[in-house]
Amino acid sequence: MTPSMHSIGIDVGGTFTDLVAVSLADGGVIAGKALSTPHDQSVGVEAALTAHAPPAAAVARIVHGTTVVTNMLLERRGARVALCATEGATDLLLLRRQERAALYDLSAHHPAPLVEPSHVVAVSERIAPEGVVRSLGDGEARRVADAVAELAPEIVAVALLHSYADASHERLLGEALRARLPDVDVVLSSDVLPEIREYERTATTACEAYARPGVGRYLARLGARLESLALPAPGVVSSSGGMRDAADAARHAASLALSGPAGGVAGAAIVARLAGFERALSIDIGGTSADVGLILGGEPLVEAGGSVAGVPIALPRVLVETVSAGGGSIAWVDDTRLRIGPQSAGGDPGPASYGWGGTLPTVTDADLVLGFLNPDRFLSGRLRLDRARAERAIGEHVAGRLFDGDVVQAAAGIRRVVDAQMGDLVRKATIERGHDPRSFVLMSYGGAGPLHAAGYARGLGVGMIVVPPAATAYSAYGAAASDIRHSLQRSVRAGLLEDEHELTSAYARLEEEARGLVLAQQVPAERTRVMRWADMRYRRQLHDVRVTLPPDTADGTLSSSLAKVFSDRYQALYGAGAVLPNLEPQLLRIGVEVVGLIDKPPVPAAELAPPDPSAAALPSRRVFWPEEGGWIETPIYDGPALRPGNALDGPAVIEQPGTTVVVPAGARAELDRYGNTLITLGQGSRP
Repeated sequence: MTPSMHSIGIDVGGTFTDLVAVSLADGGVIAGKALSTPHDQSVGVEAALTAHAPPAAAVARIVHGTTVVTNMLLERRGARVALCATEGATDLLLLRRQERAALYDLSAHHPAPLVEPSHVVAVSERIAPEGVVRSLGDGEARRVADAVAELAPEIVAVALLHSYADASHERLLGEALRARLPDVDVVLSSDVLPEIREYERTATTACEAYARPGVGRYLARLGARLESLALPAPGVVSSSGGMRDAADAARHAASLALSGPAGGVAGAAIVARLAGFERALSIDIGGTSADVGLILGGEPLVEAGGSVAGVPIALPRVLVETVSAGGGSIAWVDDTRLRIGPQSAGGDPGPASYGWGGTLPTVTDADLVLGFLNPDRFLSGRLRLDRARAERAIGEHVAGRLFDGDVVQAAAGIRRVVDAQMGDLVRKATIERGHDPRSFVLMSYGGAGPLHAAGYARGLGVGMIVVPPAATAYSAYGAAASDIRHSLQRSVRAGLLEDEHELTSAYARLEEEARGLVLAQQVPAERTRVMRWADMRYRRQLHDVRVTLPPDTADGTLSSSLAKVFSDRYQALYGAGAVLPNLEPQLLRIGVEVVGLIDKPPVPAAELAPPDPSAAALPSRRVFWPEEGGWIETPIYDGPALRPGNALDGPAVIEQPGTTVVVPAGARAELDRYGNTLITLGQGSRP
């Protein structure tokens, strides 16, 4: 009999590498974990595949969410880059936007640029918006190439003024550099980001050059490991939530900066649509960090770009707001304040309760002391937690300094602080973008996600929490189910909004190019979907707003449709009084995203069982509930033994493989037919 084929998703976190294998025949899920290996993530990926993947003959594809680029930027261990910049504009990376790193902290500094000032080479040339001011001759191009060769770079970045409008000088210089340094890759800003705004274009190009060699080496190692296991070559999740094949990903390293978290948001969107929720907050809490995304209209919210580890990357990305607060985050006292993170115990040595040599208190240690975690069933029983070690660590480093030696109150304080940090993160992701968090359901996943969701959801006014099955590895599930996506964008001339014919043609050219990239990956034309967007502002404003055209917008009505969606979006962000009807909106850039829809694994729906969950009951235990202010004998349930239709009232704890679901007092949890745990908090309303 031919084995059922599977789509495998792999997500590398700071502590664990998660694997999910989804059957393309019946939607069955195999999930597992291996310890992450920061020195070479491919080692942990291979370990996860060896331990948990189905036989190689039953694997149709492997899609990988990686933090290789994020770690490279955080740790500043990328390539040695030489940057060629227009004479007089060689300090862009140092000057940035001239904003302070922190508004009220004069001692705070921005991270150092990815390219050392001594490795920036001035090019005697200049192009202005109206055309060439100073030509770049062959002799100057050769001089610059010789100067770059003396720096012995691993890779060269070229970012000349206004190359988004005229790339001729960059291309000429690129040819000279390749002739002089045939074994060194050359990255042109006109290829990476052909857009207005010199700083963002230069910074993104520098990031691409900085990360590309390391990404290439990593993907080559990973490909070799998979080949040795007779497994298919990997795809890689990009920051926009789609998949690129490994060869394409190696040439677009900057687009992988949020690879891992983007897969989780994409997976959460699948579950939200299936469960009937158009608006959802996704929050993934692992061992090292918490990542929040927004789902609107059943799709992840994609933004124009943002900063990763202090590096601006102006490429489309799924909105992900991050805080260094996870299960392994270390609790410490700063004078008279209790702080959580950003330092993490990671997987080695791990929290004190792991017994692997860690001595500092973490969020996991606090949850164990409070009784939320079962020391004998952590990670499905593969690791027994040591409560005495957790109490000792909290007592020495927290309780003795702030809580008069009371370890339980100190643990409760740790839980309150980390929940407050997560609540602030959700507010930042929603309110700052004009959205009310009370109008969303909360999709909670990751090893520590369901354990803490109720703690901050009530403070936000969220009425419902959704915990998907295999929640501990949901970023990996999102990778397994990810579509192929290609986004292209271009800056446009002033006045294009008033030229309907040229606007239609500009969108058509972008769409044709992006569709070609998707079709090249063997996606049938009928399985593609196109989304068009634009960045707009009122004339003379400095900041722009991204708007999306309705899918049914017909050619010939693009200008009026853009003007309307811009007005609506501006009002949603800044209020009705902020709309300026007497000022003309201005178009800055246009973009398209073409999605190639892959065959999705079916999501099996079960028959609903009676509400009574008693068959899944485990012995109760005492749990300290900080919001209730004391110990409560709490019902405990075995998650895998619960059936769709079962319902239970809080306070209760559901022990799932790899995670723990907390149902507070006054809340009600029930399993829907897809295996999602829906927790109604008795506040707000179902979106």
